[in-house]
Amino acid sequence: MIFMSVGAAPGPDRGGTLTRMKLRTRLNSIVAGLTATFVIVLIAAEINDTRSSVNEEIEAANRVGAQLLGRLAAIYSREGDADTVRQFLVQLGHVRANDLVLRAPNGEVLYRSPGATYKAGREAPAWFVRLLEPSIAIRTFGLRGGVQLAVTANASRAILDAWDNFKKLFAIGAVMLVLVNGLVFWLVNQALAPFPVIVTGLKRLEEGDLAFRLPVLAGFEAHSIGSAFNRMAQAVQDKVQAERKAIEAETRLEEGRELAALVEQRIEEERRLIAHELHDEFGQSVTAIRSLAMAIVTQAPNPATGDTAKLIADEAGRLYDAMHGLIPRLVPLSLDTLGLADTLENLVRDWQRRYPDVQLSAHNEVSEVLGPTVTLTIYRVAQEGLINALRHAQPTRVEIALSSDHEQITLTVTDDGVGLPKDWSRPGHFGLRGLADRVEHLGGRFTVGNHAPQGARLTARIPLMAEA
Repeated sequence: MIFMSVGAAPGPDRGGTLTRMKLRTRLNSIVAGLTATFVIVLIAAEINDTRSSVNEEIEAANRVGAQLLGRLAAIYSREGDADTVRQFLVQLGHVRANDLVLRAPNGEVLYRSPGATYKAGREAPAWFVRLLEPSIAIRTFGLRGGVQLAVTANASRAILDAWDNFKKLFAIGAVMLVLVNGLVFWLVNQALAPFPVIVTGLKRLEEGDLAFRLPVLAGFEAHSIGSAFNRMAQAVQDKVQAERKAIEAETRLEEGRELAALVEQRIEEERRLIAHELHDEFGQSVTAIRSLAMAIVTQAPNPATGDTAKLIADEAGRLYDAMHGLIPRLVPLSLDTLGLADTLENLVRDWQRRYPDVQLSAHNEVSEVLGPTVTLTIYRVAQEGLINALRHAQPTRVEIALSSDHEQITLTVTDDGVGLPKDWSRPGHFGLRGLADRVEHLGGRFTVGNHAPQGARLTARIPLMAEA
């Protein structure tokens, strides 16, 4: 039999060796075991058949020989004496498969047949003789004068023939076992030759070499496995590259969001500074110009000068009104002084004057003190939602509602207008996108959509734990 080395894993535990064998060794061992079993069964069947054959042959030869020799000896005995029978037996010589013994009445051996000349000097092994030897049959014939002729069955030559045949059969079986296992070993080795290549490919993938591909492998199964491996490797490589690109894009997006938040923060700071400058510096200057113009009107020496001063005073008044209308768009200074609730009411009153046909309302149920960032974000969402509804939705009613629970603050702007167009979510709505980024930057959630029975609703939910 042909066996290969066992590929057991290193370590003190050598249990489960069969499960650690190389596939080639296991297959070769299985085939060798099956072949050896077949040869053993074949030899056992041959021995059993030989035993039956030897038993039948010896029994038949003993029966025939005993009957024939017994009658001949009786005939010679009637015509002569014991010496006549002995001479007959001497002339007869060895009778195959039978031993002849002629005894006198006192037990003396008068004649014993000579040994067989066929394969003389050779004997089968004792264990093989015990395996095949039939039961010994002895037939005794009484002759005249008290002489006895004993015919005993002798199976030694038949067993020796069986032993020679058995040796030939065993030699042929051993040769066939070696040849078959050698052929199987070679075939299995050829069939499993691609597997180390596949294992190498798997190790390369495990080490991160996603660009590695298997060559074209011989054999239908190996070719199929190699093709599947290459497809899997390509899919893994594509997925990893896509994930890397997604991570890079997410990183750039996050960086962009952080930059946008920083820019928005700087813009809000600049707006606040500009609003304060307009309110404090420019407001005082415009007020002074208006006061000086009115003084000139009252003290003008002629009507032309008074009319000119009056025009300056009126223009200064319009400039003052325009400036105060611009300040809330930049940043509502009332957030710092009056608070969120009053600022929202001022926002509603201001736009109510511009749209007297639309019913505007603001409801505030928040009693918590909010930080400036959250406060400004809520105000911007309410301001953008209100302006968008008035300009685009054609509503008859717009409602701003601010509420809170123990987890979050919720702001809703609801109108009963025409609702959102089908393509409202297309790219380009930077106002809504900016509001969503503001809210999401605080860990909140911003949603816009139509609601029954008509109109649209804008909702912003901001956690109370958001940074102030």
